[in-house]
Amino acid sequence: MSTTVADTAVPVRTFLEHPSKPSVRLPALACDSHVHVFGPVARFPYVPTRRNTPVEAPKEALFALHRSMGIERCVIVQSIVHGTDNSVVEDAIQAGGGRYLGVALVSPDVPDVELSRLAQAGFRGVRFNFMRHIAGSASVDAVLALTPRLAAVGMHLQVHFESELVHELTAPLQRSSVPVVIDHMGRVDATLGIEHADFQGLMRLLENPNFYVKVSGIDRIDAKAPPAQKYRDGVALAQALVKRFPERCVWGTDWPHPNHTHIPDDGVLIDALAQIAPTANALEQLLVRNPQRLYRFAA
Repeated sequence: MSTTVADTAVPVRTFLEHPSKPSVRLPALACDSHVHVFGPVARFPYVPTRRNTPVEAPKEALFALHRSMGIERCVIVQSIVHGTDNSVVEDAIQAGGGRYLGVALVSPDVPDVELSRLAQAGFRGVRFNFMRHIAGSASVDAVLALTPRLAAVGMHLQVHFESELVHELTAPLQRSSVPVVIDHMGRVDATLGIEHADFQGLMRLLENPNFYVKVSGIDRIDAKAPPAQKYRDGVALAQALVKRFPERCVWGTDWPHPNHTHIPDDGVLIDALAQIAPTANALEQLLVRNPQRLYRFAA
């Protein structure tokens, strides 16, 4: 069951106000393909059934981070703390001057008119969670039944699931009528290595050209790494995915890092790109060409 959070709950900080300056120089039109925005709650309230209360992370803070890091494009993913009222992301898209697009949260029975409205507002996909910490997740069959309607408005499906569910979800997800984007490298445990069954299951799923993966979350799948290691195991898996599937990987910071064990340094996450995509061509593919093809930014 969902946990009701009192309005007086102490907000939890999830991002650094002053992350380190990265040394990696990003290519023009580099895209951060996975972020969220929170609030301001006076205008965009959090849902009362949320499990935690994050500190506000409004669009202005996101825009400032991207300016400081040399990121010119972005995809904002609606957060469960705002539920299926996607107006907080829509507001940020409108303020982004064509450089910011979105992924919405909807119910599987969302009306076609609302899907069409979201698509016209700059949403390129919808996200469904299959996670233990998120109550009320839709069934995979209900989600797949939605995909022909997503195809009609030019949207893709984004899925976030527990690592072991890759084996259970692989067969049904093949039935999707639209491209499928897998969040955070399938939330595998990076310390178990490349040969672990869950990561190998993800690799097999990606053999289908209809699937993309976000090589975001090196800090989530390697959350207990000592600072000196800088998420070494997470980087190794991201590097393996980019090498094996160069045309179907996109990258994101996951700012402002909700539901985490610690607060990652965004500068460190960006510097990890030097290992994840170690050539200029690989970096351009990951940060520019792949997001352009998947999300269809205006020229």
